Amino acid sequence: MQCELCGKESHDCRLAIIDGVKMMVCPKCLSYGKEVPRTTLSPAKHVAKKKLFAEDIYKKMDKELVPDWNQRIKNARMKKNLTREQLGALVGERTVTIAKIENGDLRPSDETIKKLEKILGITLLEEVKGVAVKKSGGSKSGGLTLGDLLGEKLDK
Repeated sequence: MQCELCGKESHDCRLAIIDGVKMMVCPKCLSYGKEVPRTTLSPAKHVAKKKLFAEDIYKKMDKELVPDWNQRIKNARMKKNLTREQLGALVGERTVTIAKIENGDLRPSDETIKKLEKILGITLLEEVKGVAVKKSGGSKSGGLTLGDLLGEKLDK
């Protein structure tokens, strides 16, 4: 299993709370937080927890909201000659919520996105494109570490 803090492969990862976040960490990184005793987790929950960390949950996230989502919603509403009140009634949202969505102040929920796409006949979700990130080589397991991502951000 890969340590969620440093990215190193370890067969002895343990559940710990570090800065209020539960994560599976190697024995070295355990010093940064407090270990959650295994006795507090039932065996079934402990196995489920390990299984959750083992599978890559990001593989399921294959779509993202388009950058100009709020403008697309507003333009499509106006093109269909709908008021904010009418659109709100159609999607089950308050007028204020529709206004905040159109202004870009509020991201619509996934459920609301589907309703808006259907009612307005627009596309608000697009396929996620891969991100090229240089690796520093800090992780022997081949996965990215927080340091890899931070280093890439600082390089830009």
